[in-house]
Amino acid sequence: MTDGKNLTLPIDSIQQDVEHILCDSNLIVQADTGTGKSTRLPVWATKFGRVLVIEPRRVACTSLAGFVADTLNSQVGERVGYAIKFDYRFQENSEVVFATPGVVLRWFSEDKLKDFDVVMIDEFHERRSETDLLAALLVKHNQHRLIITSATLDNQRLEAYFNAKVLIASARSYGVTTYHHALDSQHMPSGKSIENRIKPIVERALERGGDVLVFLPGKKEISQCQSMLKTLDADVIPLHASVSDSDRFRALHQSENQRVVLATNVAETSLTIPGIVTVIDSGMERRTHQRNGRTALALHAISRASAKQRAGRAGRVAAGYCERLFGEHAPLEAFTPPELEREDLTETMLAAACCGYMLEDLNFLSKLPDKSMHIAKTRLTQMGAIDESGKITMHGQRLYPLPIDSLFAHLISGMDSKSNTEAMIDLAAILQTPMTVWRRKAGELVLDDYRRWNTHSCDVVTSIAVLRGEQPAEIIDVDEVALDEARRLSASIREALELPQWEVASRFHREAFLKNVLSVSSELAYVRREKRQQAFGNGFNEVTLSRDSDFLAEPQAAIVFDQFHLAGRGVKQTTSYATCMASVPFGWLVDAGLGEESVSEFDDSEGVVVDVIERIYAGRVIGEYRKAAQGETLIRALATQILHGELLEGTGERLTKEVKYWNLYQSLEDTANRPQVDVLSWLEKALKDLGVESVDDLELIDGDDFVFEGIPSWEFDDFAEKYPLELTLAELKLDVEYQKGKRTVVVHHVGGTRKDGPKRWELPSWNGWKVQYKKASRVIDVR
Repeated sequence: MTDGKNLTLPIDSIQQDVEHILCDSNLIVQADTGTGKSTRLPVWATKFGRVLVIEPRRVACTSLAGFVADTLNSQVGERVGYAIKFDYRFQENSEVVFATPGVVLRWFSEDKLKDFDVVMIDEFHERRSETDLLAALLVKHNQHRLIITSATLDNQRLEAYFNAKVLIASARSYGVTTYHHALDSQHMPSGKSIENRIKPIVERALERGGDVLVFLPGKKEISQCQSMLKTLDADVIPLHASVSDSDRFRALHQSENQRVVLATNVAETSLTIPGIVTVIDSGMERRTHQRNGRTALALHAISRASAKQRAGRAGRVAAGYCERLFGEHAPLEAFTPPELEREDLTETMLAAACCGYMLEDLNFLSKLPDKSMHIAKTRLTQMGAIDESGKITMHGQRLYPLPIDSLFAHLISGMDSKSNTEAMIDLAAILQTPMTVWRRKAGELVLDDYRRWNTHSCDVVTSIAVLRGEQPAEIIDVDEVALDEARRLSASIREALELPQWEVASRFHREAFLKNVLSVSSELAYVRREKRQQAFGNGFNEVTLSRDSDFLAEPQAAIVFDQFHLAGRGVKQTTSYATCMASVPFGWLVDAGLGEESVSEFDDSEGVVVDVIERIYAGRVIGEYRKAAQGETLIRALATQILHGELLEGTGERLTKEVKYWNLYQSLEDTANRPQVDVLSWLEKALKDLGVESVDDLELIDGDDFVFEGIPSWEFDDFAEKYPLELTLAELKLDVEYQKGKRTVVVHHVGGTRKDGPKRWELPSWNGWKVQYKKASRVIDVR
């Protein structure tokens, strides 16, 4: 980053206008990246009191604080400071503090930012969820002078929303020539083989001179391109949220060698990367959106506004170039949809409640989706974080300050022992770190060693061991940068809860820990699908076993601690992958009270009628037991035994025949359209009417007590002869089906040794009916 002392910036020309407006009004400054708005505006605003600058990214916070401190001949942490997760460097008398939105939200929940006079929301056009919430809270609170900076937004809407005046500042540019690398002018950006398409363009760009900035969707693509470009005579530098301090410094400061900076859209705004002559834009970004009530992550084409921002990174030091891997007239969205419209609102609703406001009572720049609001309220209510009216509870107040997802905060607060609490903190720290902290080394021999060390192949065991430094190094690869962040997160939570640090953690007991989790958040329990063994369900959602997990093939149930959602093909298809799993036996699910009981069958093998009770969870039987049948289940068991001929011999066969003929009689000759009779239901009612309450009561009745009033007795024999339901011919047994609408009789082969079908003369007359013979799937007309 260029030395800030005595540097003239494009925004300097509007200093007097800025100070004049801030005397009595809020201010909106529309300016491109590179004008100096992020560094000059906070300093000018100190005339009106202490200034808080909300920056959407950590790397921008630290870099901007350093630049502004340098312009004021000060050290970071003195006149100018910053506050990001795990790292606070400012004093009570610091004039300007740069902070990330999550930090500022927690400060707002504590004291409504009473120590600051001016609040500046930088890069508001990104429409981050936390930034939008802060804007709504600040507008509602109406106690601070506001400065809003934006590169591309509807100024009229912003003026009305913030009750502000607008100033526009233009960046100095030497001009940017744009090229499109697509066969068709409407060709949309694509994530396919990005690294192969980018390499020749980078080579040509380096020949022009100057540094090259390549915009890529994510860390995966950056790694692939870095590998592809390693033979070039240039410094290839990654730039994303989790790069090392060394790589960040190299990306933000020019060197004697040509540089190729491979960046996510972290480089799209806020950060000034000096020396860039050529921008290469893949046109892709990885972002979230709502699908089927879940926040799914997927590759998306960028918006036109983002494409303009990216191109503007070139042309600052000399004539610039923008090489786009998509068509000139590709139908891109005008703006990237705000996060609040495309992500889960649970964390946002909890934050608002902790700040003293219900989400629905705040005025947002765009309407929040009703479905997302309902899902968030349901989750937080079930969690006990808010009450039925949406107000924060004591439990919710305990959850919110913890710098992790509300689910993990809820789990931590629900642990019933110090050992379990520490284990959940360490597990949450691993899972809430954006980078992958550990991976099992490849190879079958390593896998065998892994399963000997971790007998359950339990991701929880490995994760906690890694954080505590107890994993075998020859089996597990650890990213030390990611591990350091996870440990800092664990340390901050442990400190907040007054627990010892991870170096002296309590011994972890897997069984007690997992049973405790089931008692707190039973919805995390999933069972395998019987036919699709890679899929697991909990009755509401389905997850697929991720390739990152070594979950064994035998366990049929698991606690799923972490999952991610990827948008698949089709309008609504979303696949959820389970990435942190712990196997549990069905018995633990039963003990936790999961599932519902139902009577699957009865058993009288020992002379006593008992019900077989099954407990079913997410479509799987997770347990069963037997108990003496009584009430409805006993009556059904007795009725079934009668129909099977096991009790009151002959009665069941007679009743079945009478009911079958009665149903046929109604369908063929009755015009009242009365419903068909179910013989089992009829017999159950008859038993109740006779006062049967136990097996012993059957000794007081006989089969003649069951009188089915169906076809009148004087008609029955003639009807049964005219329309038989069964036929026995020479070496052939048939069932008979009558299709009244088609006037067709179908005789079905049941048994017999005869190879050919029945002859017409062997069958009843059935005048006016067509006759067919069906054996297996073959149907022939009988003539």
